[in-house]
Amino acid sequence: MDKNVVIIPTYNEKENIEAIINTVFSLPEPFEILIIDDNSPDGTATIVKNLQMQYPGKLHIIEREGKLGLGTAYLSGFQWALKNSYDYIFEMDADFSHNPADLIKLYHACKDKGADLSIGSRYKTGVNVVNWPIGRVIMSYYASVYVRVITRMPVKDATAGFVCYSSKVLKAIRLDRIQMKGYGFQIEMKYTAWRLGFNLEEVPIIFTDRKAGNSKMSSGIFGEAFWGVLKLPFRIYKYHA
Repeated sequence: MDKNVVIIPTYNEKENIEAIINTVFSLPEPFEILIIDDNSPDGTATIVKNLQMQYPGKLHIIEREGKLGLGTAYLSGFQWALKNSYDYIFEMDADFSHNPADLIKLYHACKDKGADLSIGSRYKTGVNVVNWPIGRVIMSYYASVYVRVITRMPVKDATAGFVCYSSKVLKAIRLDRIQMKGYGFQIEMKYTAWRLGFNLEEVPIIFTDRKAGNSKMSSGIFGEAFWGVLKLPFRIYKYHA
């Protein structure tokens, strides 16, 4: 049986964290969870540690000293997952913007349909986003268009943060050379996997904006991704492990 782990970065997610953990563990496929908490002042980590008694050996946590960026959170999780011999490693938000049931679709796209990296795509079949302001929808959609134009990567949702990696993809990438730390990290990882010859498959999902807690998006995060994408085609030689 495959070992699957869902990595969920958190910062001030006390309104969502218990529900998202319980929901993932209720799925018919077996998933473990790794929470990476950036010293949330609202006590998110304490909630997780209390739940570990309910889910022994299945719920894990890494506590960091502060807000160190989404990319570094996932990189820490990837290294932990590889060290602990997981077969499939997932990224997912804590706020239910990604439907946990769609983890199963991402898993089977890799396990049964030949994908090395499956992407929960908001834009494969149109625009499948619920409750976002129209300005944010336009920004997100055209950010992915921009990525396709600059990189020629055939992915319609390059900024998606709901993905499944086969462990062989993460083993092949020099994770210490990944440079972008915000949402540009998502683009850089997909682009690197694609340039290394791995098969990327988009799985249509419906993205629903969070109902509780606050978004972590900022203009700085967007700016890093905008300028970082321009450099990607010139950096790929550094990435192969």
